[in-house]
Amino acid sequence: MSKALPQQSADVDLPIETGSGMKHLPKTVLVLGLVSFFNDLSSEMIYPLLPVFLSSVLGAGVVALGLVEGVAESTASLLKIVSGYLTDRWGKKKPFITAGYGLSGLVRPLIGLAWAWPVVLVARFADRIGKGLRTSPRDALIAASTLPSMRGRAYGFHRAMDHAGAVVGPLVAAFLLGLGGLDLGTVFLLAVVPALVMMGLIFAGVKEPDRPRETAARNPGLGRQQWRGLGRDYKRLLVTVVVFTLGNSTDAFILLRLSDAGVPAAWIAILWALHHVVKSGATFAGGYGADRLGRRRMITAGWVLYGLVYLGFALADGVVPLVALFMVYGVYYGWTEPCERAWVADLSPGGACGTAFGFYHGAVGLAALPASILFGLLWQAWGMPAAFVTGAVLAFAAALLLPAEPVVSAAGQETCREAEN
Repeated sequence: MSKALPQQSADVDLPIETGSGMKHLPKTVLVLGLVSFFNDLSSEMIYPLLPVFLSSVLGAGVVALGLVEGVAESTASLLKIVSGYLTDRWGKKKPFITAGYGLSGLVRPLIGLAWAWPVVLVARFADRIGKGLRTSPRDALIAASTLPSMRGRAYGFHRAMDHAGAVVGPLVAAFLLGLGGLDLGTVFLLAVVPALVMMGLIFAGVKEPDRPRETAARNPGLGRQQWRGLGRDYKRLLVTVVVFTLGNSTDAFILLRLSDAGVPAAWIAILWALHHVVKSGATFAGGYGADRLGRRRMITAGWVLYGLVYLGFALADGVVPLVALFMVYGVYYGWTEPCERAWVADLSPGGACGTAFGFYHGAVGLAALPASILFGLLWQAWGMPAAFVTGAVLAFAAALLLPAEPVVSAAGQETCREAEN
């Protein structure tokens, strides 16, 4: 017997649908999009230049690069599981979002003061703690504030704004390095400015829905009971995503590939910005496609494209084809990111949306540690082509293993949404 849909209060901030389109997204989703814009503006003043900083300034090799990125992302992943559970348990999302963005925004620029690569490892570790605190509660808040039939578009908008910030960030860095004449360390320190704007937006504009207390009471502890309650379809999706992630190493290796091909540091920052222009547009389209064409079709197409691009990185010779592949690579992100999140929200049981996103983000991030370390070891032992080909093979395998998309009832889809004050 299906549940009745929850009653909505008169001032609930929810999207209004008009046929196959939409009139507007919830205000909370719009503000979170702006928060992600400024967060990524700050982050991407640093990230695309980090491989160059590590190799040319600090003298670190590809294995150290893989270790830095792998440990950083795996740290975030473990905390995503815990924060996802706690946001369900306590019925609060904004405190985790505020603390997470605040920690990252303040610690990340301190990479500019590093004198050795282990110092960068510590800073990235702290930065990723912030990401671990905020990600699952933020994605659960988007699901809680959005109608089920618009989840793809909501996540697509959020990710598009995230990537738009990643467009502006490298351009600011390139300007400061080129026309401003600043060094890498100073540019990294200046990344604190957009981080402060981001925090002001969180305090002023992020609201979270009220949630029935009895819902949180159904989550007595984090463990087997919560895992069993997530359902078979959710677990099959999660396993397949992990298979893909094992071949999805940090993008820092792609930036290093461009650098080794002769692209200067300032141009790498510009190309990173153009790459995010592609990602931003593709992500918005991918979110719409997730609602109209289905989650599975979009993810399958994205993973196959990823595999083809990685084969191209292994075989291409010369700057022009590598730059072209790098641009096409952005389409893969746009086709998959909002679809995966919308699918997770669809399969999340009542009162466990944060927990479901926690396990999802946690599994993906934990797989990133062996993925990045393996990529670095393969590159060092057998050369760059072997590393990229391995990633392509795992992407093709995951596309074949992706389960059928289940039919989710309207009542079932409503379980992630909550009433807003």
